[in-house]
Amino acid sequence: MTTTVLAAIEAFFVARAPRKESPHTLAAYRRDLLEVARLAAAAAGSELGGLSVEQLTGSLLRVAFAEFAGPRSAASVARAWSTWNQFFTFLVAEGTVAGNPMPAVQRPKLPRRTPKPLQGEDTPERLLAAVLAGARKARDPWPERDLVALALGLLAGLRLSEMLGLTVGSLAGRPGERRLQVLGKGGKTRSVPIEPALERLIDVYLRTRLARFGQRTLPRDAPLLVNNRGEALRRGGLQYLVRQCYRHAGIHDRVPKGALVHALRHTFATRLAEDGATASEIMALLGHASITTSQNYIDATAREQREAVRANRTYRTLERLLDST
Repeated sequence: MTTTVLAAIEAFFVARAPRKESPHTLAAYRRDLLEVARLAAAAAGSELGGLSVEQLTGSLLRVAFAEFAGPRSAASVARAWSTWNQFFTFLVAEGTVAGNPMPAVQRPKLPRRTPKPLQGEDTPERLLAAVLAGARKARDPWPERDLVALALGLLAGLRLSEMLGLTVGSLAGRPGERRLQVLGKGGKTRSVPIEPALERLIDVYLRTRLARFGQRTLPRDAPLLVNNRGEALRRGGLQYLVRQCYRHAGIHDRVPKGALVHALRHTFATRLAEDGATASEIMALLGHASITTSQNYIDATAREQREAVRANRTYRTLERLLDST
């Protein structure tokens, strides 16, 4: 019996439902599958609805991925390749196809990712102090909420999506020993310990939230971070909040290009590495899927230390003295 690609894609997502992946992740998977499938159908002279999984040979997928890669970055192509590889792994396990043709499709090599923490030794402290002092001159200021958003990145190393996924009930444990139960990438959960200072920030924020909206209690499933109307904070709102905090704290020029909320997480990981944390400890705290990603922070820290030593004026003086002898 012939199985259409569209039917196979729907079966793939049904099978993944127990993983509880984020809507953002699922949307990216679906987009990658459908866009490459459309290109494969066009290359086969077929309509997408009539394309069968049996038609998806290595040669056809090479043509589709070559077209797909044209306007896209290597990272986007690599992500799509991974999605299709997972898709075919599912089809093989289901007995829908005999084998996985993806090894016949070249996967782009990605450059090693370099951490992008906030620049400047005192920048995190300067940012927190400025926000605490009310530097963000919003029309309806809420510094307690802003501080918690920043601290979740700087002190707990959370991703943007992880911050937005927190609920009031995500904070668990006895006072002084609390942890955040975080839903990370791939639907994986991890428990992140927080120290009393962050616990205090969250408690103060929640008290101001109750007072602001005239509430007596908050349900455990209520979102932890909300906007000024009491609604769940969304991706764009959190990005705007963090950008404005950077600007009003006067550190916008210390934020690496291509990083915004993620710079907070990278700062957390970089400081862990600087203070002697191992790659496995960083991996557990940040929810990395690979220890290689965690090792990047340790390697980057070593490079920065080497560059700092190299910039020492005394070394240049010594070089001149040696050259003159």
